[in-house]
Amino acid sequence: MSAPAAGAAAGTHALRAKRWLVALDVDGTVMREDGVITEPVVAAVQAVAEAGHDIMLSTGRSASMTVPLLARLGIRPRFLVCANGAITLERIDEVPNGQDVAVDVTGAEPLDGYRRAFVESFDPTEVLQTIRGHLDDAAYGVEDATGHYRVSGTFPRESLNATMDHVDFDELFGVNACRVVVISPDHGLEEFLQIMDRMGLARVSYNVGWTAWLDIAPEGVTKATAMERVRELLDIPRSRVFAAGDGRNDIDMLRWAGTSGRGVVMGQAPEDVVDAGSELTGTVQADGLAAALATLDR
Repeated sequence: MSAPAAGAAAGTHALRAKRWLVALDVDGTVMREDGVITEPVVAAVQAVAEAGHDIMLSTGRSASMTVPLLARLGIRPRFLVCANGAITLERIDEVPNGQDVAVDVTGAEPLDGYRRAFVESFDPTEVLQTIRGHLDDAAYGVEDATGHYRVSGTFPRESLNATMDHVDFDELFGVNACRVVVISPDHGLEEFLQIMDRMGLARVSYNVGWTAWLDIAPEGVTKATAMERVRELLDIPRSRVFAAGDGRNDIDMLRWAGTSGRGVVMGQAPEDVVDAGSELTGTVQADGLAAALATLDR
C-alpha cells in the first residue's frame, strides 16, 4: 500500500510544479470593445483549463458583472479577482469544511456559487473632497462590496455596467467603498494626468484609464496584491504565473507576473502599460490573447 501512496504523492507534486496560475483582464484582453468574446479566445481559455492550469479573471469589473462571463468562457475557477483587487471571490464548493458558506463576508447572498472571500474597503470622504476641489464638473461613482453604485453627476450607465442610484455629492461620504470612479470628459487625457499629479492623493491607490477616467481603490490594493494572495492560497510558484492585460489598471499585475513569470501585454495597450510587461502579444482584435495562451505548457 505504501508504494502507490508514494507514487500518488509524487504525481500530485509533479502536477503542482507544472501548473500555471493564469490571470486574465477582461475588457480589451478577453473581450473586445463591442462586447464580443471570439471563438479562438474561448477555445484557448478552455484548452488552458483542460490542461490543468488555474485560469481565472482579474478585472476592474464588479463581482456581479464578472461571474456571468464564466459561462461564456466555459470555466469555473476557484477564485476571481474583481474591482481592481478590492474583492476576491471564491467558489463555494472549494471552501474548507467547517466554514459557513451560506453567505459571504459581506453578509450578502452568494453569486452563482461564489462568495466574497476577501473584501478591501475604505471611507472615500477625504479623497472625494480633494478631487472635487480640482475637478468641479466631474462625475463620481462609489461602489460598495455588493457591486452597487451611488453616483453623483452625469454618469453613463453603460460605463459601469452596474446598478446605480443617483444621489447628491455629499451622500457619497461615509460609504464603505471598494472603489471610486471619477470621470471628467471636459479634460483631455494629458491635462487630466497633470491634474492628478498635482492632487497628491494619499491613503489610496489609483490609476488613470484610456480617457479622463480615474479608478481609486483602498491604499495598497491592486490586482497584483489580490493575485499574490491567490497564488499563495493555490501554492503556485512565482515563476509559474502568467497575467495578461491592456490597461493602466493592469500595470501592477503585469509587473508582478513579469518579475519571475510572464506579464503579457495586449498589442493595443498604451506605452506605459507595454513597459510594465515582460512580453507583447497581438491586439484584442487579432485574438492576441489566444496566441499567448497557446504558448503555455499543455
